[in-house]
Amino acid sequence: MPPEPSVVRHETPQVIRTLDVAAKIGLLLLLALALTHPDLGNMRDKAAGLRAMTYPLLSFTVPVIWFLFWRHRSSFPWLADLFVTITCFTDILGNRMDLYDSIVWFDDWMHFMNTGLLTAAFVLMTLPRTATFGATLERSLAFGVTAALAWEIAEYYAFLSSHSERTGAYRDTLGDMGLGALGAVVAAVLIHAMWQRGHLRHTAPQLESRRRRLEPAG
Repeated sequence: MPPEPSVVRHETPQVIRTLDVAAKIGLLLLLALALTHPDLGNMRDKAAGLRAMTYPLLSFTVPVIWFLFWRHRSSFPWLADLFVTITCFTDILGNRMDLYDSIVWFDDWMHFMNTGLLTAAFVLMTLPRTATFGATLERSLAFGVTAALAWEIAEYYAFLSSHSERTGAYRDTLGDMGLGALGAVVAAVLIHAMWQRGHLRHTAPQLESRRRRLEPAG
């Protein structure tokens, strides 16, 4: 039996690791504030309890997957983990700073940006080494549109179904899903371009280690 291929590990830039850890700590602190002082956190009637349950689970999904399945064959995917954590952290921070109510376009920006970040994380974690742009775009849209739909369903049942904004929810939902799909497309373009240029070697080491194992020794 051939020996198990060795894992190629790269050192992730310190700034990415620091931002990831800081975002996780900030998320937990903001969630605690939202639960204990919902008015101070601008989270009253905005599903603070549901967010407090789902956001920690989502932000620790990448570490759990890596530990259970990949820790023996790849470095920790810090960049993908940061992207997932940032989506949760910025949503809570936006509410804390009252940006959703004070800036008209902020909600649209969050749907575009956060769906794009989640899509980028998914692509980084699953992208085959030889994926074409078409395959990357297909994967991004499949995940991004599904994520946007799941968010809209959760948003509706969490608070819009009994909220004064429910009369315009249909138009808002279509717009949010369109922005989410656009974010997924942008994520596909950027990730594919960066991967082709070799810029993800230190930020998505699980891809690079897979590439090194598959390349013939020369």
